[in-house]
Amino acid sequence: MAKDYYGILGVSKNATEQEIKRAYRKLARELHPDVNPSEDAQHRFAEVTQAYEVLSDPQKRKIVDLGGDPLDNGASARAGMRDPFAGFGGLSDIMDAFFGTGGAATGRGPRSRVQPGSDALIRITLTLEECATGVTKEIAVDTAVLCDECKGSGSRSGSQTVTCDTCDGRGEIQTVQRSFLGQVMTTRTCPVCQGYGEIIADPCGKCGGDGRVRARRTVTAKIPAGVGDGMRIRLAGQGEVGPGGGPAGDLYVEVDEAPHDVFVRQGHDLHCHVRIPMTTAALGATVPMETLVDGVHELRLDPGTQPDTEVVVPGLGMPKLRSSGQSDGRGDLHVHIDVEVPTKLDEQQRRLLQQLAQLRGEEAPSLTSNGAKSGGLFSRLRAKR
Repeated sequence: MAKDYYGILGVSKNATEQEIKRAYRKLARELHPDVNPSEDAQHRFAEVTQAYEVLSDPQKRKIVDLGGDPLDNGASARAGMRDPFAGFGGLSDIMDAFFGTGGAATGRGPRSRVQPGSDALIRITLTLEECATGVTKEIAVDTAVLCDECKGSGSRSGSQTVTCDTCDGRGEIQTVQRSFLGQVMTTRTCPVCQGYGEIIADPCGKCGGDGRVRARRTVTAKIPAGVGDGMRIRLAGQGEVGPGGGPAGDLYVEVDEAPHDVFVRQGHDLHCHVRIPMTTAALGATVPMETLVDGVHELRLDPGTQPDTEVVVPGLGMPKLRSSGQSDGRGDLHVHIDVEVPTKLDEQQRRLLQQLAQLRGEEAPSLTSNGAKSGGLFSRLRAKR
């Protein structure tokens, strides 16, 4: 029976690519070994990752939708349900069945015990300051490492492997099956040697013959200035060591940018709000303000600064990170001015404001222009009556 990959991720069969990706990221965060080290969580993490790899591939997803399993030999045939060659992966398997060519003739033969390792993904949270300046992080990673007992050979005593008696070193065995066409011969992986064609006579007690063990190790990640939320840093050769001591995959460090109390990032630009008294807005002033990483900046405000004025300070935003990993210039800092109107006045302050209002002729409110002279909206509405 084919696996329910949709059920593993908890999405419907009509889920979009984005919905599948969101479901995977949510589950991966909960089940990652760094967050949940239990054995059951590790099993679920591997299962969820496998389901995402299948459903994110359009061809494999099509096989799943037809009722097959793309990770199982012969899945595409079984998806058809009425295919008379169900159980055969393709033309080569059908030829094997009728002519008994076997592994040697097909060129498959035994597979190597040494295989490349898988890539790994880990997420780290960075402050906005760390994203702006760059940082070097020591990261603890749970991954597969080379077995220090057998040095990747898988053998306890370092002895040589022996040829598998079941398949005679071919890594495959042939069986005869009855079908409506008569007797046919099929080829499958040897269950004794798992397709290697040889057996480790004295397996390593620490790794069980795999040549690698799971362990926690520390890697150093140099995060460049200008990284942002969702970006990934590739650390070549820092992923999982492969079976049989094979070359390690890559480690990808995904950045999770934490919200800042003052600054909001939009691309390469930073935005913040500065609150000033109405007297400062009217008279103008130079206001000292603390920037993200550049210390104190003297912000110049012109007399008559209005509420919601936006002052742009060039070059005080985030570094612009290029694909090469180097920074190329910086964005801008956008300062939004909030004018604070006093709500509590003593008697002397009230008299002074009243005198100012009299001097400026502001004792009573006045309506703004409705656009009649300039042919505005209200003027056009009256003309239609």
